[in-house]
Amino acid sequence: MQQFTQKEFNIKNLKEISDKNIEEHLKLYAGYVKNANLILEHIEKLSKEKEEYSYEIAEMQRRFAFEFCGMRNHEYYFSSLEGGSKALESDSKLKKMIQEEWGSFEKWLEYFKNMAMTRGVGWAMLYYDKQTGNLLNQWVDEQHLGNLISTTPILCLDMWEHAYVYDYPTSEKKKYIEAFFENLNWNKIEDNLNK
Repeated sequence: MQQFTQKEFNIKNLKEISDKNIEEHLKLYAGYVKNANLILEHIEKLSKEKEEYSYEIAEMQRRFAFEFCGMRNHEYYFSSLEGGSKALESDSKLKKMIQEEWGSFEKWLEYFKNMAMTRGVGWAMLYYDKQTGNLLNQWVDEQHLGNLISTTPILCLDMWEHAYVYDYPTSEKKKYIEAFFENLNWNKIEDNLNK
């Protein structure tokens, strides 16, 4: 069985997000990769006696979605912080699409940041819908509940407390959101759209 591989990220000297926070957050990502692999291995073993273990297999399959989405969401998240802060070019395809969809980049950004303040754990996501060519904002509960089928993640902002707890108390998560956008490499986000 093919195994998922933990990716390496080159993230250095972020503004208002400490190395300690990134270091601990990367350990959590490693856990998602490890657990996704373990679940698939365990399902394969139990499948040899699938009638006896059908309930266990079904529950592990449900858990797999959580671990897998946790792995992939974090890969988008960490890659967007690599290479230093880079502004979104005024003539970029993504900026034009955002302006078309929301009227202005500033309007979209305000909307997205407000969505990120949703109570509870989850992710603020910007998706590209291949079927319509539209961009869609979406809140995803936990790692996997609310993901939009047949869309591609463009921007993933982790809003679990583990993403900022070493730098900000939960009552100051708005500061973390601002710090994330201050460190964002928009070239990476544009690449996600182009791919």
